Amino acid sequence: MSSPSPLPSAADDNDQKPSRLIGEHVPPTPYHQPPPLRLRVEIALVAAIALLLVVLLPLLNLHGTVSDFTINLWGKYLCYALLALSVDLLWGYTGLLSLGQALFFSLGGYMMGMHLMLMIGKLGQYKSDIPDFMVFLGHTTLPDFWKPFQSFPFAVAMVFLVPGILSAVFGYLAFRSRIKGVYFSILTQALTYGAALLFFRNDLMMGGNNGFTDFKTLLGADIRSPDTLRVLYLSTAVVLLSVYLGRRWLSNTKFGLVQQAVRDGENRVLFSGYAAGHFKLFVFILSALIASVGGALYVGQVGIINPGEMTPDKSLEAVVWVAVGGRATLFGPIVGAIGINALKSYATRAFPDLWLIILGGLFILVVLFLPGGIVSIPGKLAAAWKKFRTRNNET
Repeated sequence: MSSPSPLPSAADDNDQKPSRLIGEHVPPTPYHQPPPLRLRVEIALVAAIALLLVVLLPLLNLHGTVSDFTINLWGKYLCYALLALSVDLLWGYTGLLSLGQALFFSLGGYMMGMHLMLMIGKLGQYKSDIPDFMVFLGHTTLPDFWKPFQSFPFAVAMVFLVPGILSAVFGYLAFRSRIKGVYFSILTQALTYGAALLFFRNDLMMGGNNGFTDFKTLLGADIRSPDTLRVLYLSTAVVLLSVYLGRRWLSNTKFGLVQQAVRDGENRVLFSGYAAGHFKLFVFILSALIASVGGALYVGQVGIINPGEMTPDKSLEAVVWVAVGGRATLFGPIVGAIGINALKSYATRAFPDLWLIILGGLFILVVLFLPGGIVSIPGKLAAAWKKFRTRNNET
């Protein structure tokens, strides 16, 4: 069987320049990889922020300079940054706008939450070996599917397996049918909405409307102690940095080039002999796993997980984070997730009735006047300064 023909570059279909082969050197372009200035700025910022988040902030918290509340709040922001990276992997680099990433985020939280609920034991309100919500609903024994979650390794495995299997089945059916564009977005929105309705039901034995909360211990340690919160925060920061570096590496590989070519011209990729559906399925599963890990880290730090976290509006919020930070920039989704959630923490206290208006207005402003997101500002300023200097030299 003949091998696939060389993959065309992701240029516009009307471009008559010769196509490049996979593996051939591709000059930096604004769409394939950041221009030199942005790349240098990004590397410097990532190094500085990694030092701040992974080293300085935990040390300052250890010495009492940064409060436990602040370290816990930033841990939540970093979990949301993982969710934003999963959205950007699909939307920014593959052209698939998924409105169901909050579902995978919540599933990761629920899998870890089941283990944490079983660790409460007789420390709950009803002094029973089963979770309080089960006692309240009249149950006396633990359901069979709950019992394996007494093991922490099993719970961690389920954080990967459950979202992975769901995304694999859904993605296979969707991509085999060549579903894309707005139809794919609608299907993922329907999937997460249906799952939210299912988890709201008490007979599912997953906590119903209230979900899981009132956690006591994690691996034998008090989950609300400063030391445990610091370890959870540090784990989240390290995972976020690892995912960022892994995605940066992936975007520069042959697979990353095919992935971006699918985004820019899927039909051209198909005509070149590549199975675009297989690439999209792999990316969809990978993005689901990234979101799930973020949810698993989220539940221990925030102390609650309920169906409200998997409703479609949560996925839409993540899309706004990516758009405001900068789609297809890797660093932009992190900036957007942290920045908007920090703004939300302030605005919901200062202007609780205006937060949604502020968020909507910010999204509109970015789409109209800053389509490259916040991270495009340094490049725009540099271009404006270069143009200004050129004009002065000419005069």
